[in-house]
Amino acid sequence: MSELKDKVLKIFSDILELDVSELSDETSPDNTPEWDSLAAMNLVSALEEKFSVSLSTGEIMKMRSIAVVHRVLQEKGIDLFR
Repeated sequence: MSELKDKVLKIFSDILELDVSELSDETSPDNTPEWDSLAAMNLVSALEEKFSVSLSTGEIMKMRSIAVVHRVLQEKGIDLFR
C-alpha cells in the first residue's frame, strides 16, 4: 500500500472511529453510517491540514469514496512522503 493511502486511511480511521481493516477504496457515505455530514466536514479539515492543501467545493463534493479522495489528492500533486 502506498504512503498516501496509509495516511488517508489513518485519517478516515481516526475521524470515523473505525479500524483501518474496516476501510477500503469502496468505503463511502452510502455504505458507512459513521460517514455523516459532520464526519465529512471533519474529514475535509483533517485532509487539508495533514496535506497542506485547500480543497475546493467541487473537489469536496466529488469525494464520495476513499478511492476518489486518493485521486483528488494525487491530482493536487500531494507528495506521498509528507
